[in-house]
Parts: sequence; structure tokens; C-alpha cells
Amino acid sequence: MTVCIAHDYCTQRGGAERVALTLLEAFDDSVLVTSLHESRSTFAGFGDHPVRTSHLQRYVPLRHDPRRAFPLLAHAWDRITPPGASAVVCSSSGWAHGLRVPPGVRKLVYCHNPARWLYQAEDYFGDRSRAVTAAARSMSPRLRRWDRAAAESADLYVANSSAVARRIKAVYGIDAVVVNPPSALDPAGPRRAVAGVEPGFLLSVGRGRGYKHIDVVAEAVARHGTARLVVVGGYDGVETLSNVTRLQGVTDDELRWLYANAAAVVSLSHEDFGLTPVEGFGFGTPAVLLRGGGFLDSMVEGVTGVFAEAPTQEAFLEALEQLPGSFDPDRIRRHAVRYAPATFQRTIRALLAGEDTHVHAA
Repeated sequence: MTVCIAHDYCTQRGGAERVALTLLEAFDDSVLVTSLHESRSTFAGFGDHPVRTSHLQRYVPLRHDPRRAFPLLAHAWDRITPPGASAVVCSSSGWAHGLRVPPGVRKLVYCHNPARWLYQAEDYFGDRSRAVTAAARSMSPRLRRWDRAAAESADLYVANSSAVARRIKAVYGIDAVVVNPPSALDPAGPRRAVAGVEPGFLLSVGRGRGYKHIDVVAEAVARHGTARLVVVGGYDGVETLSNVTRLQGVTDDELRWLYANAAAVVSLSHEDFGLTPVEGFGFGTPAVLLRGGGFLDSMVEGVTGVFAEAPTQEAFLEALEQLPGSFDPDRIRRHAVRYAPATFQRTIRALLAGEDTHVHAA
């Protein structure tokens, strides 16, 4: 079976990109198809596979921020074809599932979330200008038609969490199979200490998007007085708060060290699944997470961490008080085993081949 892996755009180092890379590694001689590829800002592993891009690749500003390509992406995906593939897996948050496949080519969509700009626009455009938001709304009716046709073209829809499966059902009327994504950061890999960072900090890992509420966590830590926060990624400004350190360009070796030396991984984000706490679990590190979304799939309350009841400073600080000394690193690591890449790859291969599995439909 010659398999093509399609991913929206490969321009950043996020959880969805780790999943796309794990999918590529699941199939011999697989090919990556994507609208935009920026090797300097995404995972180097993509370069180990043939990469086919759209005509948008020639425009450097779009590779730096794919949201600038918003009006062009649907048309770009309409023009991309899988190169001689007998099966296609689309790693999609709203664009890659639009890949057109020839008759007889099986198409599986692994959905990180239905198109956020159509169905959760306040999250996606929260930090954009009114003009950008207005332009996106004007395109919404046409894009909804395109998006629905793209979803209906799949032979099988797979959701990364129970929460996303419910959204898929509500938006498309499709019953999706739920397969949680893998933790692709191997805890056994090399670690390198981050200069100037002492162990015992809280760790936030994520891109700078308003719905991730990194600012709320940072402000709560500054208000706490003794807690320390390290933010990997995030957005400008959080590092000006007391007891907050912001890091960019972190390598996997450094990220392993951060996970291993953190007191907890923290997030008040409305996540579709949320890979960062799962990565932390592999190092025996507990989490403080918002009670909602994909975190309900991955968290075992009282075993792997605690929930904050709302994305507010007060709720976060209340949850933080429950953390010290109450978690067993070995139990947390045992929980993390279920998110092994090999298990994920085996399940996806079986689904693509049309075999029965023990995963459930939501």
C-alpha cells in the first residue's frame, strides 16, 4: 500500500504536526502533501520524506503565518492531488480533508478539530483585526459548503478525542471513530538543561492563541508570588510579568528536560485533545488542566493531576493548591503508556485497511 499523508500546513512545531510526522513514520515510502512547508520552523523529520506542496509555497510571508493564506487555502487544496497513492490519511484541522482523491483510493481523515474559523471563529480570530474578522465572515457561507463536501468525501472519519467526535457529529452528522493521538516525544531520549531555569517550575507549552489563556496562567502565577512559570512559545508580553520566563526555539532535548524538571504541566486552554500534558505524563509529571475538551479524555483526576473549573486566575490558583506532594510519578508514567506511538500507528493502519479494531465510535 502506497500511502500519502496530507497535513494542513507544516510551518510550526505543534501537536498536530507531531501527529502528522507519526503518521508518516507508520507507512514505508509515504509521501507528505501539504499546502505550505517551512523547514526552519517545523520538525526536521518532515525532511526525511518526499514533500509535495501547493502553489502557495512560493510566497514566503504565507509560510511564516499560514493564516495570511486564509482566503486561498480551499482553492489550493482543490488543486493538490496525491502522487500515485493507493490510500490517503488526511491530518486535518479544516483544510487537508479537502484533498481530492481518484476513485478507488481510500481516504481516512484524522480530525484534530472541525474548521475552527467556521465553527469556533471567536477562538481562531480573537487576536486579529476587525477587518480580518469581517472578511472571514463574508467568506463563511462558501467555505461551509466546501468544508461539508470535503468531510463527506472521506471513507472514514477519525476524531482525536471524544469532544471532537461530538463536534464532528454536530457539524457534519458523521459518527467518528475516536483514536487519541500519540505522545511522540520519547522520554528516554537525550535531555539538555535550559540555562537559567531551576527545577520546580510550572510549565506551559503552546502557541500564542487567545483561546489558550496563557496570559491568565501567567497573571495568576505573578499574583501567587512564589510559584514560577516557564512558557514555551506563547506570545509577546507574558515574560514581563514577575516569576515568568518565556522560551522560544526550544529543542526536543531541552523540552524533555523541562518536562522532567517541572512541578506540573499547566493549561487553561480549550483544547481539542491537548498533547502537552500527555507528553508530561511520560516523564511522571502531573498536570493542572481546565476541566473540559480533550483533557477529559487524557486526565485521570487525582492520579495524573487536578482540574481547574474555569479559565480564570481564581480557579487556577485554587487547583494549584491541591498539587503539592499528592501524585505518584510511577503511576503517571504507567498511564502515559497508552499513548505510545506504536499503538497509535497500529490502530491507524488497521482502520485504513478496513479492519475491525477495539476503538469506539462516538
